[in-house]
Amino acid sequence: MEKFLRVLRGAGEPLEIHTEIAAVLADVATFPDRLEPIVAAASALPDPELEHLRFALVRLQVYADIHRYENIEQTQWMKYVAQVLERLIFGSLMVEAESSAAE
Repeated sequence: MEKFLRVLRGAGEPLEIHTEIAAVLADVATFPDRLEPIVAAASALPDPELEHLRFALVRLQVYADIHRYENIEQTQWMKYVAQVLERLIFGSLMVEAESSAAE
């Protein structure tokens, strides 16, 4: 869980919500039950902390991409959790995945 907290925190101060998200990442089977409380906690954050949370979720996605071949299952879940939370809390992803189809 410490690894997840470090990635979520980045260079900034830890937020209480980071602990909730790290707990989900440590046991992804709990994600459906913890989804609503995490989104509710995020909606109560002031704007500076909300921005810090968004970058925490982006950091998780970047970390998952960088380390994807070390533990494929764990990094897939990490990216999934981060993307679902970012979409629910912010309405979209800051970093969209590139389309595999040529335009």
